[in-house]
Amino acid sequence: MAQNDIYRAYNFVLDLGEGPVGYFTEVSGLSIDVEAINYREGGGAPAVRKLAGRVAYGDVTLKWGLTASRELWDWLMTAVSGNVSRRHLSVILVEPSGKELTRWNLTDAWPTTWRGAQMDALKNEAAIETISFACEGIERA
Repeated sequence: MAQNDIYRAYNFVLDLGEGPVGYFTEVSGLSIDVEAINYREGGGAPAVRKLAGRVAYGDVTLKWGLTASRELWDWLMTAVSGNVSRRHLSVILVEPSGKELTRWNLTDAWPTTWRGAQMDALKNEAAIETISFACEGIERA
């Protein structure tokens, strides 16, 4: 049996369909939950069976260093104005050389939450913003 190498979780990009966007420091919330429905069969069966129910996809949260790019901000503003623009986007895990290792495709995603960078004149840190996306599907490609 061949041993698979473990991927490192520190080198990734976000693709909005037109190529990578931004320099991201963290991705979280890639999750799929399948509801378990308890079902007791008739006929006196001693155990409760579990049936698969609804599927829910977690909100995906990204943190990135503030730059002059307004692409994510402008997309968020369409949702703020009530005109939700859904997109297919991908979180891509890459090697340091840039070669793609794997990707998670998010279906019908749109921005739901934004948190501005924390500002502190006494610190010497990058300005980090946070944005979350709702999606209706996640697949690993």
